[in-house]
Order: sequence, then structure tokens, then C-alpha cells
Amino acid sequence: MGEISDMSQKGPSTEESMHVFVDTRAVDRVRADIAAQDADNLAKTLAALDPADAADVLEQLSAEEIQAAARLAPDAFGADILTALTDNAREDILEVLHPRHVADAIGDMESDDAVQVVEDLDEASRAEVLSRVDPQERQALESSLAFEEDSAGRLMQREFVAAPQFWTVGQAIDHLRDVPDDTLPDTFYEVYVVDPAFHPVGTVALSTLLRAARTTPLAQLMSPLRAVVTPQTDQEDAAYLFEKYDLPSAPVVDQKGRLTGMITVDDIVDVMKEEHTEDILAMAGVHDASLADTVFETVQSRAPWLVVNLLTAIIASAVISMFSALIAQVVALAVLAPIVASMGGNAGTQGLAVAVRSIAAHDITRANTRRIILREAGVGLVNGLIFAAIMGPIAFFWFHSLGIAIVIGSAMLINMLIAGLAGILIPLTMKRVGVDPAVASTVFLTTATDVVGFFVFLGLATLILT
Repeated sequence: MGEISDMSQKGPSTEESMHVFVDTRAVDRVRADIAAQDADNLAKTLAALDPADAADVLEQLSAEEIQAAARLAPDAFGADILTALTDNAREDILEVLHPRHVADAIGDMESDDAVQVVEDLDEASRAEVLSRVDPQERQALESSLAFEEDSAGRLMQREFVAAPQFWTVGQAIDHLRDVPDDTLPDTFYEVYVVDPAFHPVGTVALSTLLRAARTTPLAQLMSPLRAVVTPQTDQEDAAYLFEKYDLPSAPVVDQKGRLTGMITVDDIVDVMKEEHTEDILAMAGVHDASLADTVFETVQSRAPWLVVNLLTAIIASAVISMFSALIAQVVALAVLAPIVASMGGNAGTQGLAVAVRSIAAHDITRANTRRIILREAGVGLVNGLIFAAIMGPIAFFWFHSLGIAIVIGSAMLINMLIAGLAGILIPLTMKRVGVDPAVASTVFLTTATDVVGFFVFLGLATLILT
């Protein structure tokens, strides 16, 4: 009992672990150490934390504070912390770390983590760092960097465990014990079984390997490969395979089908988070921003999309100006017009969000596209009928005009039907022409619902009220 009590005093309680994700006291200590220029205390503060927690603490600082910490105690920023940091925070630190220090840290990393660090370096620093790396490791890094940024080749870990299919369990285990540690991944879940040409033909889970008798052939234990990726495979497609088949890892093969590396689920979790974040931000017309970004950097990333939105707003205003004489005669139209456009925009955004998510998850295929389009059209039609029935009487009692009630009810019905169709057809079209639906769909949807909403409403008013 005494030992249990002692252990509970050394670490955070269960309740603290569940609710405290960033140690604010550690953030304060780091800031104090930086202000006091106390390199020893700063190093001790970071070393006392788990690397992931230390990264969280550093990410609460401004860019200037992060760089000041790296200058003050560069040795505290080893492989574990550099790997755990976000790209933005790591880039800030890499700007001030000596190339020798970065090269030493890369030597302690697995190949996939090393690639992430090297790709965050500018061209001049990258060349100098790579010149200090072991030649064999440098060649592997340069090979990985030759692949597209969002490809499986960038995620690929070149350390893996492979065994011939004629080996027994005992031979595989003895091999794992005999080979140097730096040739094996730090963590792995499967042994890949290969044929004489080094093509992967199956996998043996470590749990299966450890439970089997030493004399059991691997060919008898192995499971068939459920997914294989190439270095050129898009990381989002690789993530889809992991999600679909619940993979702990996946082999990566070259053009001749030979095993060259593997991707593990921890990297895929990062990809899923990254892709999800990109989609959410893109639909809002913004880019990822670090907590350390300045006002100028944030404005620089957001202003271009605001310019695009301004242009679409001008188009909608131009449509309204076509009916300025009618609006001057019937002021009620100026009051009600925004309702039609707003309801259409909101309805379209609902369908757009579902469509973008379904496209990203590969749920929409040629087999079901027609059904989904008809479903969204049906949803738009029914919603249009519902809100036309609601808004028509409201407009009648508000302005005591049957004509205005008919106009807004009809416009509401038509615009919500168009919004439903636009919400699904725009992202599908974007995907077909090779544009990310999450990036461009929102602008087109807003333009469609505003322009159609104002034109239909004011056009019907011209026909009915004049």
C-alpha cells in the first residue's frame, strides 16, 4: 500500500490527467526561465516533462519566446521534442538551432520523423544539415523528399521487419534479437512475410508470433495482405485504407512490388487530423494558423479569401441594383430579400458539409451519386415547401399583401431547391475537375444562393406586383 501511495504522489492524479492537457504552471516556469536567461532550469523543466507535454508547453509561447528558448538551451531540443512539435513551432525552432544540433537529432529519429523535420528546413539549412548526416541516412532522406509532399513516400518509415515465408517462428524471433537496434523500428506491430523477390505476401501479428510454437512456419501463421500502398499514393487515400481495414500498419512497395518501407497507424492519425483540420478551415476560407503567428501573418492568410467574398457580394449587389426602381416602390422587398438569400445559403451549407465529408470518406461513388443528388434535391424541395408555408403567412400579416406573400413563398421554395442541388453538385464538380471541394465550394455556393435568391425573389416580384 505504501508503494501505491508513493507512486500517486509522484505524478498527476487521474482527475488531473483527464482535465489538464497543458500544464500552465510549466508554461509559466519556462517563461520565467527564458526571462531570467537560466539555461539549466529551462533544460530541467523541459526534461521533467514527457516530450509530448513539453511540446504542448512550448506551443503556448510566441514565436519570439520559442526561439529564445532554443537559443538559451539548444541541447534541450532533442529528437523526441522536435518530433512532437507542430510544424509551425518546429520551423521557428529550426531557424535558430545550429545545423550540427539538428543533424544529431535527426540521427536519433526514425526515418519518417526525420523526413518531417528536414522538410521544415529552408533550402540553405537543409543542405547544410544533410551534409552532416550519415551518408546512407542522407541518401534515404533525399529519396523520401523526392516524393510529393502529401504522398505516402513522405510518411514511409524505412525501418521495418521482414522475414522469408519459409522461416519458422523461432528463426524470426532469433533474427529480431540478433540484428542491431538501429535497423529496427522503435515500435512495430507486424512482421512482413516476403517471397524470394522481396515482394510482401502476408503479415504475422506480433501477438500471433509470440503465442506460436518456435517450429511453426511463418507461412502457416501469416494473414493475407489487406492493403498495399506505393510511395506515390496520396496520404488521404492511405488514411482511407487504414480506416477501412483497421490496419496497424501497411507495407509500401516500389514500382516492382518490392517491400521498401511501411506506414504505421500513428502517422495516419496525424494525417487524419491534418486533413480534417484543412477541410474545416478551407470551408471557412482560412488557412491553418499557429498560436505564435503575428497579426500580419494571420491577415495575410485570410485577406485573399475575403477579397473573393467581396467580389461575390458585388455580383449579388449588381443583381439587386437591376431591380432598384421596383424596390423603391415596394420597400417591403428590401426587408424580405435577405431572408430568401440567407435561408438558401444556410440550407446549401448543410448539404455542402455533408457532401465534402462524404467525398473525403469515399462514401460517394458512381454507384450512388444519382441517388444522393436526388435525395438532396428532395430535401431542398421539402424544406422549401415547409419554409414557404411558414414565411408566406408571416409576410401576409406583416405587410397585408397577398402578392408579397406569394412572391416570398415561391422564391423560398425555388431558392432552397437550388441550394440543395448546389450543395451536392458543386463539390462533386470540384472533385471531378481536380480541385479540393473543401477549398472552393463555399465561394461558389454562396454566389449561387445569393444571386439566384435575389434574382428569383425580385424577378417574381416584378411579374406579380407590377
